[in-house]
Amino acid sequence: MLFFIFTKILIMKTFFKIGTLIISLTLFFSCGNPQESVDLIVFNAKVYTVNEEFDIVEAFAVAEGKIIGVGTSQEIQSQFTSESKLDAQGRTVLPGLIDAHAHLYNLGMGLQYVDLVGTKSKEAALQKLVDFEKGKNTPFIFGRGWDQNDWSVKEFPSKKELDSLFPNTPVALSRVDGHALWVNSKVLELAGITAETKVAGGEVVLENGSPSGILIDAPMALAWEIMPEPTVEVSAKALKEAEKKCLALGLTTINDAGLDRTIIDLIDSLQQSGEMKLKVYAMVRNSEENLDYYFTQGIVKTDRLHVRSVKVYADGALGSRGAALRAPYSDKPEHFGAMITPAEDLEALASRIAKAGYQMNTHAIGDSANVAVLRAYEKALNDRKDSRWKIEHAQIVSLEDFNRFSKNIIPSVQPTHATSDMYWAEDRLGAQRIKGAYAYRTLLDEAGIIVLGTDFPVEKVNPMYTFYAAVARKDLQQFPENGYRMEESLTREETLKGMTLWAAYSNFEETEKGSLEVGKQADFVLLDTPIMTCPEEDIPNAKVLATYINGESVFNVFD
Repeated sequence: MLFFIFTKILIMKTFFKIGTLIISLTLFFSCGNPQESVDLIVFNAKVYTVNEEFDIVEAFAVAEGKIIGVGTSQEIQSQFTSESKLDAQGRTVLPGLIDAHAHLYNLGMGLQYVDLVGTKSKEAALQKLVDFEKGKNTPFIFGRGWDQNDWSVKEFPSKKELDSLFPNTPVALSRVDGHALWVNSKVLELAGITAETKVAGGEVVLENGSPSGILIDAPMALAWEIMPEPTVEVSAKALKEAEKKCLALGLTTINDAGLDRTIIDLIDSLQQSGEMKLKVYAMVRNSEENLDYYFTQGIVKTDRLHVRSVKVYADGALGSRGAALRAPYSDKPEHFGAMITPAEDLEALASRIAKAGYQMNTHAIGDSANVAVLRAYEKALNDRKDSRWKIEHAQIVSLEDFNRFSKNIIPSVQPTHATSDMYWAEDRLGAQRIKGAYAYRTLLDEAGIIVLGTDFPVEKVNPMYTFYAAVARKDLQQFPENGYRMEESLTREETLKGMTLWAAYSNFEETEKGSLEVGKQADFVLLDTPIMTCPEEDIPNAKVLATYINGESVFNVFD
């Protein structure tokens, strides 16, 4: 009997100790590891981190604008707590998209003027001008976006049509690529442009011995000089309207290719006051005034603005036959295009920029321009191994020059240029030379990196079109059926890197953005379509549901 009583007492003591231990452990873990309060939790998502392993996770936590934890939904929600949660419902989340070459300010100003993009004839463009002027009655009519290659008669227009409609009002209409200007006689008169006007780096096109009304590249500056300057209020309105379009399309950083100090200062002011959330990597326009100021000032860096590069023009555009080619144009045998900045000037400028510790980003379309830029870069950089200078467009490269690209001389390209130009580019270049054009796969293989942009407003703003053109090599009509020169296509992973991490690297910002990793800024996008796995034809129709910058919702369809 005593044995059973003793045994029962032992069992009761054992259970008591076990219970006490369980309670103690529970209290220990609940007190020792409380949930950390954060600003935002994103969960139940398919998050493409774009880290080194290209990991895909379900969730992440954000505090003070930065990512502080990534993992499964269970892991993140057990470790963190927040009053603000985003249930992605299994949808795709990407790092904030970076447009590595665009014109934000020009896009905004274009919204203030006549939009001629997509007009299918000269008559349609003229009708838009008439309709615009009825409502505005402006002292100077400006528009942009016409492209004679989209018209049934693929010839440059002339001043005659504009003169008949607007004999006394100056009219200046920029071609879609910004490298040709269609003007009327009033502009020619006010700008002092005659048949004798000669400007290096461009052409005053003549017709029957007189200016036709088409100015190509450098002479355009004479027309810009007589245009009234926009007020600060108009410029600020333009920037904010352009920003709104970008945020709705998932863009969180824009590389603006060529800005004056006044606009850079305005962007900074709007960002500092909270009126502008978009981040801007500003390329300084190549002018003495700008260079003198910024080279003295040094690199400018805030949370949203970065100024450390200069935008230079080597040549013009292929569509207006302003691109500088080594051999004559196939469809205009006596014509080679023109260098806007001669080779010797490129070398002197490159040396100056290198000594200032700035990055040189040069527009180069033709093979002659590209090789001149490559030579200037190689000479200026010499033993500088981490300058990350960029060749903007790198559109037509001689086959023997591709191996000169690297992570120090980076190709910065715009995939929709290939699908826009494919209808006529071979006419300009011929069957052999086209092999070195729009060669994104070759550029990536040689450089080990490629960064992607749109060049908006030359092309559409939507980065999904960039993604589609890079991967499928088709236009929005899904032409051609099997893709345009598919040997130069990129994979979806490469394309996403080119729009995020590689673009950030080219901006010296890879430690702060471009991937969704702990310690980086919480710039990210929620999509309605799984663009990394969906059928190719669904990519251009993908919609952005939400855009976040530094963990703050800046666009949300659910609001």
